[in-house]
Amino acid sequence: MPSPASEAAPEPWPLVAVLVGPTAVGKTAAALALARHRPIEIISADSRYLYRGLELGTAKPTPAERATVPHHLVDVTTPDAPWSLSQYQAAANAALAAVVERGRLPVLVGGTGQYVRAVVEGWQPPPSDPTGATRAALEQLLAEAGLAPLVARLRAIDPASAEQIDLRNPRRVLRALEVATLTGQSFVGQRTRQAPPYRFVWLGLTLPRAELYARIDARIDAMLAAGLVAEVEGLAAHGFGWDLPAMSALGYGQIGAYLRGECSLADAVQAIRRDTRQFVRRQANWFRPTDPKIRWFSANSGVAAEIDSALTAAVAHSPY
Repeated sequence: MPSPASEAAPEPWPLVAVLVGPTAVGKTAAALALARHRPIEIISADSRYLYRGLELGTAKPTPAERATVPHHLVDVTTPDAPWSLSQYQAAANAALAAVVERGRLPVLVGGTGQYVRAVVEGWQPPPSDPTGATRAALEQLLAEAGLAPLVARLRAIDPASAEQIDLRNPRRVLRALEVATLTGQSFVGQRTRQAPPYRFVWLGLTLPRAELYARIDARIDAMLAAGLVAEVEGLAAHGFGWDLPAMSALGYGQIGAYLRGECSLADAVQAIRRDTRQFVRRQANWFRPTDPKIRWFSANSGVAAEIDSALTAAVAHSPY
């Protein structure tokens, strides 16, 4: 029998950086700056970046930025062909494996907490109704009465899921209600996990709330000046319905209400500001400052160098 000293040491699991934080905090800029320190490829964990045509309202990386650093899961579908969480998870896992195979560092970047957790924790989806009857009944209620009754029902029977998922997204509300109705258990509580074979280093960007809100307001002003209204108008002209999840995304739903004559432009802009602040508070449920896995950094001009040092230290302190 070989002695312990003669046994080959196990191969270290590949390192994956996970860069999270609230919207407008500067995640994309930090990831692009990190590329000046080490060879990386960025894997988006932003549910809105998936859609072609949603550019200004999503603050999507520009074509020039994407040419500088390889990006994955950006512009992969159209607004009328939404992806499920399982589709995103499968594509993200394939991208991770490909980046690792190329010998580069994958950096999972985004503020969609459900996407990040699904990949990092290896979620396995809860069961669905094989007959489709439950989903059909819920979809009929949605068509007849709108989203509000479904949200109220979810809050009543599954408050934990109502706290975590995006209640403005009909597909996510329908899915959570379907699972809770079928099983009598919380949707978010039923996710089984099979951790993928990577060593994830969690990195979070943060700012004082007042400074973050100022950035959000400046970003919204810049989106409008760059032509957000025309972008939303163009999407509608191409036949993308207002009921699509992509068309109800932050910025798009509110400008859509303005274009339909339901409010003034000033009211729509105020709604974007308000709803973005609410979104920031929901994001905090996924990435809590007290989470011991996440190392938080102030989102300043030198943060990429700090993140690079943290990654170097993570490699040096590998248990393998």
